[in-house]
Amino acid sequence: MQAVILVGGEGTRLRPLTSTVPKPVVPLVDRPLIAYMLEWLASHGIDDVIMSCGFLATSVRNVLGDGSRYGVRLRFCEEPDPRGTAGALKFAEPMLDEHFLMLNGDVLTDIDLTEQIAQHRRTHARATLALVPVDDPTAYGLVHLHDDRSVSGFLEKPSPDQINTNLISAGAYVLERALLELVPPERNVSIEREVWPRLVEHGLYGYPSERYWLDLGTPARYLQGTFDIIEGNVRTALRERLGEGWLAIAPDAQVHGRAIPPAVLERGVVVERDAHVGSLVVLGQGVRVGSGATVERAVILDGTEIGPGCVLRDCIVSGGCRIARDTHILGGAVLAEGVTVGADNVITNGARIFPGVTLPDGAIRF
Repeated sequence: MQAVILVGGEGTRLRPLTSTVPKPVVPLVDRPLIAYMLEWLASHGIDDVIMSCGFLATSVRNVLGDGSRYGVRLRFCEEPDPRGTAGALKFAEPMLDEHFLMLNGDVLTDIDLTEQIAQHRRTHARATLALVPVDDPTAYGLVHLHDDRSVSGFLEKPSPDQINTNLISAGAYVLERALLELVPPERNVSIEREVWPRLVEHGLYGYPSERYWLDLGTPARYLQGTFDIIEGNVRTALRERLGEGWLAIAPDAQVHGRAIPPAVLERGVVVERDAHVGSLVVLGQGVRVGSGATVERAVILDGTEIGPGCVLRDCIVSGGCRIARDTHILGGAVLAEGVTVGADNVITNGARIFPGVTLPDGAIRF
């Protein structure tokens, strides 16, 4: 079966990680974010994938190539202007088979697509929505099902007294191409708001799953997804690399301090004496951690240098940053590419520092 992945958004919720890099190819542990979805598709025998792109499409194509390294044939469809979820499908219609999968590109999951497709065929559905339970249904649109799993209705962001299900859409759909007759061409059309309601009681089904699912659209969720990958909470190709010790250290990495699993240390990493990295840490290629520094529950991307005595915890630091001695970066803070932070700064409380900013010594205690 064929799949279409919608990756046309600008990734505004994930900024500043997406200020210079398109969201689909933002690094996630040891590969582009979208690679996990491509490998998941390939594991279910889906090898023909169309990327429906908009923002920085050329950059996405340059990173992913033809998809062969992820086990798929990758093709690209570039919208001339934003057309919404259904409008993007309509634009890609000439490339689509009679039956196909549609996926939101900012999701990390291991839902059983093989069984979802099988249910779609058994029920002769026009569309089958993967559904997952959530702890707080008030923040989502809920999907109600009949006993035969046909959809009986939707309820958007309900109040607590309205809740009688906790199932939400997981952004993975099995579709019949014929339903695109409901979508007018060359318009911005939402499949969620304008197509699904018309299919209620007319061939729309849900496939409830208890498998892992996470929307990676914010820095906090990006961090959570990173931790879940390296802890093995979601099935990914990284599991074999981590091994039984849950610690992946490149052969040329120099660890003179301590590395606590689970953690991933890439090529050229240097951890100086008395430094402590982990647990729940990813250090990208060429990262240097100075003596006596502590890095915990954090992602540090390629080429960043961390000075002596620094503390980095619950944070994301993009590539090419320079962090001088005794600086603390904590509490969900995010640094974009090329940021320079002088000595004795404290950056915390979810602060976001955008590309190229320079902070002198002692400039901020956020």
